[in-house]
Amino acid sequence: MMLNMVQALNQAMHQEMEKDPRVLALGEDIAVDGGVFRLTEGLLEKFGPERVIDTPLAESTIVGASIGMAVAGLRPIAEIQFMGFIYLAMNQIIAHAARLRNRSRGRFTVPIVIRTPYGAGVKALEHHSESTEALFCQIPGLKVVVPSTPYDAKGLLIASIRDNDPIIFLEPTRLYRAGRQEVPEELYEVPLGKAKIVREGERVTIVAWGAMIPVAQQAAEIVGKDGIFPEVIDLRTLSPLDRETVLESVRRNGRLLIVQEAPKTCGLGAEIAAFVAERAMFNLEAPVLRITGPDITVPLAKGEDYYYPSPERVALGLKKIVES
Repeated sequence: MMLNMVQALNQAMHQEMEKDPRVLALGEDIAVDGGVFRLTEGLLEKFGPERVIDTPLAESTIVGASIGMAVAGLRPIAEIQFMGFIYLAMNQIIAHAARLRNRSRGRFTVPIVIRTPYGAGVKALEHHSESTEALFCQIPGLKVVVPSTPYDAKGLLIASIRDNDPIIFLEPTRLYRAGRQEVPEELYEVPLGKAKIVREGERVTIVAWGAMIPVAQQAAEIVGKDGIFPEVIDLRTLSPLDRETVLESVRRNGRLLIVQEAPKTCGLGAEIAAFVAERAMFNLEAPVLRITGPDITVPLAKGEDYYYPSPERVALGLKKIVES
């Protein structure tokens, strides 16, 4: 089936809820209205109000209730409408969901998936374009997952629902309906913690995730006209990081360019640059380069194009690092 990302995620939830009666969904406007992006459309009609729950506008309550459900043996999928709203639930996520397995010495697990659209690129309102994934990557006990294609979106979401740890599942808003891809109708998993080489190349490695994958691929097409053929890695899981795939590529190619739409300071790109420097310093033929969003709040519509990393900016970075 040719599906976009919204359809692939919707299919994953339909199929997993049909397969496992412990799986349920909750969030703001997800039942009657089918979600702000219509991503949960059809779930209420199929599974009823006991498993598809419209909640109050209370993110802390959504996550807190999900933690209780998970401890009681259910597998909730909690939707936060936009990443900019998730901060209201940070205490529940960090102080409870991420710690409960350790706090109870393994007696309890918290198998919840917290889904939220993230990122800029669609000219949205304030709080609707956040890309603060690094906040969650630093928290022990959390897993952070970001698909970039419909195929991976379905497989990663199914794997996340079946996982016994709390997962922050970030869905790139820009890619929701950006294109279609062949997606198997049957259930399948894309393993968590495993990156994917989406474009083989040489001389330079690009590491990116989410909506930056198409940007990186477009940049690779641009510089290909100049005889530069970069390798592109999609991390897919940000925590835990697949460090070995990154290191193997960098050791082979000798250069690393990281693309993130989040602000530069203390972003995930800094961590990637650090572990590459620690473990592959003598393989590097040039300093690691980061192409990122600036250290500002995501601007409103008229300024967003100046904020967002473009294929042209990435292409300039590729030429610079190859010529170093």
